Amino acid sequence: MLLDPDAENDVAYELCQLLGRAILPYHRTGETGRDVAGGHATAFFYRDGGRDWLLTADAVTGGAGELGLRPSVTEPAGAAPEALPVDGWVRRPDLGVAILSAAELERRAGEGGWAWRTQPVVEVIAADAAVVARVGAEPGSAFVLALGVREEGARPLEVAIERVVRVDDVVRITAEIPAGYLGAPVFGVEASADGGVALHCLGLVLPGGSDGHPVATFDRIRAALPGASDA
Repeated sequence: MLLDPDAENDVAYELCQLLGRAILPYHRTGETGRDVAGGHATAFFYRDGGRDWLLTADAVTGGAGELGLRPSVTEPAGAAPEALPVDGWVRRPDLGVAILSAAELERRAGEGGWAWRTQPVVEVIAADAAVVARVGAEPGSAFVLALGVREEGARPLEVAIERVVRVDDVVRITAEIPAGYLGAPVFGVEASADGGVALHCLGLVLPGGSDGHPVATFDRIRAALPGASDA
């Protein structure tokens, strides 16, 4: 579904309001893999069946890395560190996705005297196989919610309004994304049964180039979660 520019801007604004605290900046600090997008990526929280997971692109998670702790995603103010070293990703290079249980992150927060204050992408808006199958060859509106990279190192909250298509049975964003967007959630829209617009999280951004980026779709991500019956 392709929206007009005003409607796209409205969706982008709502995404920032509703899910701005779902995403965190991730930075690969080890030497291995730093050549992929400069080691900068976006990770996001996803809630499935009452369990929370952190997701990002596998390409940046093979060595040491850290999550930037934005002030808006922790409480009380000033209690959390600026960054949190992370490891233990469940890597799925076949899908291009890395998965981390949020339980360990919650434990470390408790030990440090602070707590998470997040807005995870929830199961009801994560695209199932039927939604993914409806992405076709005609471009549709897509929205990438990410943390960009500024020259001075700042990671601002951004939404890139793009186009999504299916090419050779692969869901793709048609344009090259800015630095820091690797691993970020990609949202698409379709007409709802009541004549409105339904928003779905299609998946996350994988490495690509000037001709665009493939998307790891949520039907496959959900099946890959540890403990999933068909993982």
